[in-house]
Amino acid sequence: MTEPAPLAVYVHWPYCAKVCPYCDFNVLRDRGQAEQAALAEAIVADLAGQAALTGPRRLISVFFGGGTPSLMHPAWAAAILDAAKRLWAPAEDLEVSMEANPTDAEAERFAAFAAAGVNRLSLGLQSLDDDALRFLGRNHDAAEARRAAALAARAFPRLSLDLIYARPGQAADAWADELRAALDLGPEHVSPYQLTIEPGTAFDRAVGRGRIVPPGHDLAASLYETTQAVLEGAGFEAYEVSNHARGPAARSRHNLAYWTGLDYVGAGPGAHGRLTAEGDRLATEAERRVGDYIAKVRTTGVGFAERETLSPREAAIERLLMGLRIDAGVAWPEIAALGLDAETPAVRELAGEGLLAPASDRLALTRRGRAVLDSVVRLLVEA
Repeated sequence: MTEPAPLAVYVHWPYCAKVCPYCDFNVLRDRGQAEQAALAEAIVADLAGQAALTGPRRLISVFFGGGTPSLMHPAWAAAILDAAKRLWAPAEDLEVSMEANPTDAEAERFAAFAAAGVNRLSLGLQSLDDDALRFLGRNHDAAEARRAAALAARAFPRLSLDLIYARPGQAADAWADELRAALDLGPEHVSPYQLTIEPGTAFDRAVGRGRIVPPGHDLAASLYETTQAVLEGAGFEAYEVSNHARGPAARSRHNLAYWTGLDYVGAGPGAHGRLTAEGDRLATEAERRVGDYIAKVRTTGVGFAERETLSPREAAIERLLMGLRIDAGVAWPEIAALGLDAETPAVRELAGEGLLAPASDRLALTRRGRAVLDSVVRLLVEA
């Protein structure tokens, strides 16, 4: 009998001390302990309800995201993690990640989360420049970011740093220096993201009023190339468009679950999930409001606001979009519903332009192709 494919779990904790002006995630300002305790209980119950849908699986990753999950009581994180490990068989090398902000970096809290089972911290530095941090609406400065990274490196076996670049007025040389300063903090993994102006955010409104002018395409491309050069020169491989690791063992196993098409359970307000049931790809989305989510779990056993079976074409498009983000690409049979193969004219044309890597068994992007990922995907889907 074939062993079921492994499973990842994403837990969304929506509370933040401050909502950043560039953020379009399902977040809200921090609230009272009673609501948060009820939410933690609902997440545990939601996981149990979804375990009945997945059946026995090997659990390879649990990711606490948000929001700011490092604001939660460590005991709640322990209870959620213990529930996940009871419901599914944990891998010996189970990855347990948590997102954190530098303002939450207290040695005691970090130690408590480590004792609860968190073994990988994703620290949202975003910048090591005080002016940039003020622009990004962060409630910490560069000195606090450095202290937080030092505490995290002592408390957790694995450390990842998040940074935001392509900020208005940013120069490539200054960004290179900032990247090198971040590497001096000792991470095994770095996630540098280009600043994206998301619709409905405070930054979107500021752009509309002319208060913010994002970098042009040429400067953004130069900053991207600077990112690749600095990180590759320091021994970090670009295994995904915005993720760099110091060797295969340092890669994010949780994000690889998304990018390689594995199933993942999503629990918490607004969390998304992808499950396979009788050969169909099932997309789930939880209720976004905390009160609605808690009520839905209590009445139905799961927090779903929506549960949709993707068509073969929809599933293939999603697989293409996610699979092309990583260096391994996506195998042809996984996108068969799109009717693509190595001889498809669009594929041959993109390969001739140096955007697709030569491979007979799969479709993968070159480094140049990753820089225009969205355009490549659109052309392939239209083909």
